Amino acid sequence: MTAIAAPASSSIAIPAPILQALDLADASWRPILEAGLQAVARANPDYLPALAQDDYVPTEHRMFAAFAQPLDKVRYVLVGEGPYPRAASATGVSFMDGAVGDLWSDAGLSKPVNRATSLRNFMKMLLVAGGQLKPDATSGEALAPIAQAARADGSIQTLAQLQDNLVQEGFLLLNAALVFRKHVKPVIDARAWLPFLQTVLAALGAQKHVPTLVLWGKIAEQLQKLPETAAFPQEVAEHPYNLSFIGHVGMQALFGPMALLRAR
Repeated sequence: MTAIAAPASSSIAIPAPILQALDLADASWRPILEAGLQAVARANPDYLPALAQDDYVPTEHRMFAAFAQPLDKVRYVLVGEGPYPRAASATGVSFMDGAVGDLWSDAGLSKPVNRATSLRNFMKMLLVAGGQLKPDATSGEALAPIAQAARADGSIQTLAQLQDNLVQEGFLLLNAALVFRKHVKPVIDARAWLPFLQTVLAALGAQKHVPTLVLWGKIAEQLQKLPETAAFPQEVAEHPYNLSFIGHVGMQALFGPMALLRAR
């Protein structure tokens, strides 16, 4: 199926709290995101009204925060599974944990990074890709001297800087499910958002330079079933909460040249 915007005469009313969340998106995305919400409403008319009345993360109207990246700046579309299941952590930007400030401690990665399993393994993969860690030796003992050096040299110090570097590389950091609810399986919310993501991918696929689609985890891989994804170069890996992600050669080759841990 192809998700397209509904004609004005057949538009479905989108709940005000959902529409309000669009304010954090860049203006270039507004008509596309509105069309995506219409696609969700047509596929499942009860979903958005029920969601608007429910408890979910991200809070503070950050559901579409990832779309602060302007449409014409997108070079990579990284899709994870869903938001972190903690209000302090879920930012609306995939893998960027709002509870994390500093990346390093004297003993290695900071405690908040270690708590955010996916982010921790992503950081370790970057260090392996940069030749600072060996894939079979990524424990705190191995990380301690790296962290101490990072706090003294030109490495980034905070998660905000890592996110800025990813944005500068052209990453759109999405989740397959834009919300997390404690009483709903992530795969169910991801299924409901599929028409929305289909609309987003159709718009990106129509750009002069089609971005690379980076899929992490089984839920994100479901996007490969959409006809729109056939136009995209693709890189696929297990979800970063798996330790095996650290040694993923394809991810190392993709991210290594970007030197994301270096200050810019």
